Amino acid sequence: MIRWIVPAIAVVLFYLEPVFGLFSPIKIEEEYFSLIPRFAIMYLIFISIYYNTRRAMIYALFFGLLYDMFFIDIIGLYAFLYPLMCLVAAFIVRYVHQHLFVTTILTLVLVAGLEFLLYQFYSLIGQTDVSMHVFLRTRLMPTMIANSLFLFLLGWAFKYLISARHLQRTNQLT
Repeated sequence: MIRWIVPAIAVVLFYLEPVFGLFSPIKIEEEYFSLIPRFAIMYLIFISIYYNTRRAMIYALFFGLLYDMFFIDIIGLYAFLYPLMCLVAAFIVRYVHQHLFVTTILTLVLVAGLEFLLYQFYSLIGQTDVSMHVFLRTRLMPTMIANSLFLFLLGWAFKYLISARHLQRTNQLT
């Protein structure tokens, strides 16, 4: 039963994203701010760093395809970007320490990169006409603040759970 805990949490986080998305946009002084929850990709990055990169990429491909099918009209965008973020995290963590603070900062940087790539893609195909300044102020900054709060609250739990499962798996193999 414990072997299913890592993917089960990913499923729960995937389904929690639209629930927290209902709180967005927030209107402050006649301006709307979008908070985009990225719980699943943050968890997948933690899996990539603390557990197994190959499994994280498989989960990322699966959840990326689900995200593409349920939430956007372009199949393959998230299915490409989610595994890419996991691969970049695994590559970077080879050269830096796997401390929780470093992992948290790396995860937030990768989520910001994901948001920026999505903005660039949608600008390229003409689905958004928002300027870079407006994007940074009304979408990226609120998104990063909301996701950093989530990660600072649950990052230690992610690390503990994933590390415990990794240790259990290693002990079963030996």
